[in-house]
This record gives sequence, C-alpha cells and structure tokens, in this order.
Amino acid sequence: MATALKSFLNSPVGPKTSHFWGPVANWGFVIAGLVDMNKPAEMISGNMTGAMCVYSGLFMRYLGKKEPEAQQ
Repeated sequence: MATALKSFLNSPVGPKTSHFWGPVANWGFVIAGLVDMNKPAEMISGNMTGAMCVYSGLFMRYLGKKEPEAQQ
C-alpha cells in the first residue's frame, strides 16, 4: 500500500502536477453549478455564470483541437 501511494504521489500525473489539479478544479465548477440550482435566482451571480460559460467554451475549444498522443 505504501509503495502504491508513493508511486502515485511521484507519478507524472500525480497530485504534484497541474495534470491532477486541473481536472479537480473543473469538477469543482460542476459541483458549484449543481449547488447553485438549489439557490433562489436572486442569489446567483450573473458575472460568475458568464465567466464559467466563457471558461467552459475555451476549454471545449482546446479539447477539440488537441490531438491524442500515443501511449507508450
């Protein structure tokens, strides 16, 4: 167990890299949006909603242009 944890911590996509924290933050946006569904409309920030839409649009454009790399 300790070697598996150590291997994960030191891996190229482990928690010491942006490859790990980027997707974690993206899921945080999804969770925040789901929580906002239960709030009254007066409490939802239009600016934040707009920022999340722009961010999502840019991210989708990036993913559409990215070519998959071969796994070794």
